Amino acid sequence: MLKDDHKTVEALFKRFEKAGDRALVEKRQIVDRIIEELSIHAAIEELVFYPVARATVPETEDIALESLEEHHIVKWTLSELEKMQPGDERFDAKVTVLIESVRHHVKEEEHDFFPLVRKELGRTALDDLGESLAKAKLTAPTHPHPTSPDAPPGNMVTGAVAGVVDRIGDNISGIAQGGVSAVQDLTARILHSKKPKTSPTGSSLARKRATGVRRAADVATDGAKQTVGTVKAGANKTVRATKSGAKGTVTTAKKSARSTATQAKRATTTVRHTAGAAATKTATTAKRTAKKTVATAKG
Repeated sequence: MLKDDHKTVEALFKRFEKAGDRALVEKRQIVDRIIEELSIHAAIEELVFYPVARATVPETEDIALESLEEHHIVKWTLSELEKMQPGDERFDAKVTVLIESVRHHVKEEEHDFFPLVRKELGRTALDDLGESLAKAKLTAPTHPHPTSPDAPPGNMVTGAVAGVVDRIGDNISGIAQGGVSAVQDLTARILHSKKPKTSPTGSSLARKRATGVRRAADVATDGAKQTVGTVKAGANKTVRATKSGAKGTVTTAKKSARSTATQAKRATTTVRHTAGAAATKTATTAKRTAKKTVATAKG
């Protein structure tokens, strides 16, 4: 397991060495991975591997102490790289020195230290040791702590606390980075421009959290957009229905008004005809009465 860690770090070293001078974002990502991998690896070796080796394997005391000093130097370098930017003139130089130091350390461990432990301990003991290392990895610090104790019992307490603090910090960092990216995405959506290409930094936990927050915000924005679209479509439908209803009402009113006007016209005509007939009859009756009166008067 420890050799697999060495291979992982070596692959990161090679990636950094192949990165171009202007690949600042890529270099930052690679160095963040290196910081996390080496911090965890150093912590579990100091907490489990070195104490067990010193207590059970003869002739490992000096090499274990030398390894602790090499770890100390590496952790100081990592802590400095954490605060530097890839554009700083000494960033690449510091990473190069780190790579050389770690490669030397790995060579001594794999050629001198590991064979002694493998030879002395049986399969069962090695399995138990590997299991203990795997468990320690789950709670190990993800950042370098060069001023903290690197040997038991001090590192058993401070290492556990540092591991919790580091993971809380990684979570907070990830949430903050994801929130910034979400705001940038929302701005781009409003302005109808492309989403910015952002690369979260820090440990794997921080990067994962940032990606999760950004994705969740994006899903929420899409949901809100869909809801607004549905409401808008419903409102438009209501407006169209209202307009249609109003138009129908106006048409009905016009028809009713025209019908009423026609009826009124007919009624007026009827009244005129009736009044005219009555007047004519009255006039005829009056004429007859007048003629009778004249006749009577003459007689």
